[in-house]
Amino acid sequence: MTFALLCMVAQGALAQTSGYPELDDMVPVWKAAQQTTFGYPASQNSLLAHFYEWYVASGMDVVNLNNAGDPMTDEPSTLSTQKFERQVIEFFAPLYDFSLDDVWGIVTHSGTDGNNHGIYFGVNYLRNKTQMEPVLYVSDEAHYSNMRLAHLQNLEMRLVASDSMGRMIPDSLEKVLVTSRPALMVYAMGSTFKGAIDDQKALNAVLDAHPEIPCVYRHVDAALFGGYLPFTPYRSLVSRDTMRYESIAVSGHKFFGIDSPCGLFICTRDVYDKQVDYNVTYLNSNMRMINCSRDALDPLKFWWLIKYHGYEGWVYQADQLFHQRDYLKHQLDSIGWPCWVNDYSNTVFFRRPSQQVVSKYTLAQGYDERFGGDLAHVVVMQHVSKEKIDMFIADLTEEQGVSVSWDSLFVDKVRAWRDGDGNIEHAGNTRDGITVTFDGPGKYCGFSYGEIYFYKADAKLTFTSTVGNISRIEISGTQVRTAYPDGWTWIPEQQVDVSQYRGKLIWEGTPAASVVMNGSDETIDIKDISKIVFTINGKPTAIRNISQGQSQPRKLMKDGQLLIRHNDKTYNAAGIEVY
Repeated sequence: MTFALLCMVAQGALAQTSGYPELDDMVPVWKAAQQTTFGYPASQNSLLAHFYEWYVASGMDVVNLNNAGDPMTDEPSTLSTQKFERQVIEFFAPLYDFSLDDVWGIVTHSGTDGNNHGIYFGVNYLRNKTQMEPVLYVSDEAHYSNMRLAHLQNLEMRLVASDSMGRMIPDSLEKVLVTSRPALMVYAMGSTFKGAIDDQKALNAVLDAHPEIPCVYRHVDAALFGGYLPFTPYRSLVSRDTMRYESIAVSGHKFFGIDSPCGLFICTRDVYDKQVDYNVTYLNSNMRMINCSRDALDPLKFWWLIKYHGYEGWVYQADQLFHQRDYLKHQLDSIGWPCWVNDYSNTVFFRRPSQQVVSKYTLAQGYDERFGGDLAHVVVMQHVSKEKIDMFIADLTEEQGVSVSWDSLFVDKVRAWRDGDGNIEHAGNTRDGITVTFDGPGKYCGFSYGEIYFYKADAKLTFTSTVGNISRIEISGTQVRTAYPDGWTWIPEQQVDVSQYRGKLIWEGTPAASVVMNGSDETIDIKDISKIVFTINGKPTAIRNISQGQSQPRKLMKDGQLLIRHNDKTYNAAGIEVY
């Protein structure tokens, strides 16, 4: 490298301004937002600085490269990076259990580009095999690009219902199947908002039960999860051998942290060979893919990161995602903030906080009545550190106005003991809709909040729960016994102040009956009431949505009274005051 070039690189590295104030003014804004962007699945820990140093120092910044053509078959153009693109595909293909003897792929412009190829290739494959038009099936919780692409490609689409956690329901697929036509399945490997994984084995079983279906093609939209799952003990979830899919799309700008949208599309060679031929003489190529020009830098960035991290580096990062996800979930539980997470997911969704918190942390927003309505989520990427999670939890705690931990009556599990023998009489999870009823006077009985179990000795405890609705709670006794993850401890009454609970709250009735607040003579018919909030001595507890005889967890409130929401008016149950 010449001395002049070294000087130019050094000057560029030291430059603080571009000479364009409008652009320079945005740099601190972007840098600040980068620190607290929690709601979208893009790693902000991009490790491409050395790549760009090489890129400029080598003079490649003035070379115009283009990856038009087939990287797996054609003789690559001299001014392309197809050689490296092929190496990238051959690195990742075995991670999804594609055989290198039967694989084809490209580096795409984005996850949507990968899904576009998956759907387009699937249509052509099915047409080639059956001479029939397929029907596309996708869940209503999958990424919207799949629905948009079905419209773009003028396909008949059946939207399949998902369960409350965002997974395609096999029985719902059964109901909408058109067994006389080929099936083009799009499986969500991580639904956009709740981070759910479609149960491919169960869905495949539905398809297998209908041998009259002329042919099936399965494409997996694994934009985020397809990045980290191959580096975890759960790799079988993205295994082609296990799940029997034909193609998969994975994003490069999510788990892998590439600083511009890109991705991978990988399919079998058999699928590629059944595409429509487009022999382009001026490219010396059979252009079966959708795109002509493709970015030549993205394959280089993928290749660079493979060399920089290696397999073990990504194993470590994937492990950290799960640790940080568990920490976030634990901290939300500890302040009584309703939250949920799917298996194998790095997405935690929860009751939506204020707009101020939503904006500060760039939280994605959703809505689902089954979880109380307004929701938000955090996608725990590499940059979402423990310190940043602590800052986020502090903001939520401040917003609540009080510090709530195990004494919140958001009951996860219920257990009762027979008198003195220590055997579990009944255990259940209210969030799963299990009906649990027990009435003392067993020697030990109690309920739990997340990881902390709260029991009463020499007590009577009445607890009835149906589909998450607590219809009656009455606590009495003189001692408590608490269990933390590391063991049991007897605690005298005065340390926990059991008296603040005893007799303070009696909530009786069902969603179609009435609510009675202790100390009040008022009874309110709640058959048509839309919302109930109840608290103990000013400490927030669960809020319930009431609809057709069922109730759902909603969120916490600051108020220290029982509130009833009815016909857009809020009532104080103690005095039936409108405010």
